[in-house]
Amino acid sequence: MIITTTSSIEGKTITSYEGIVFGEVISGINFLKDIGAGMRNFFGGRSQGYEDEILVAREQALQEMEQRAFELGADAVVGVKMDYETLGADNGMIMVTCSGTAVKLA
Repeated sequence: MIITTTSSIEGKTITSYEGIVFGEVISGINFLKDIGAGMRNFFGGRSQGYEDEILVAREQALQEMEQRAFELGADAVVGVKMDYETLGADNGMIMVTCSGTAVKLA
């Protein structure tokens, strides 16, 4: 399935719009990643644990959105947008959401 941030797909014709589809993932950041991130925050550098967690959550959200588009009989999802938020009293969770328009192609 084609998933794109653009509103059209080069060389393809959109024949119908099947609806807006979403993917949502809320992922907890574990204690060990928090310690590592705190050390990097103090000394500087990138937090590989958080980056890995975001990568996994983003892929899961895209897969969920793709599955929902597939269930609508779509061939592609256009106009995809992604958003990231922290949740929880101590910001210990990350939410990744994506949305787009499921379409059928000629």
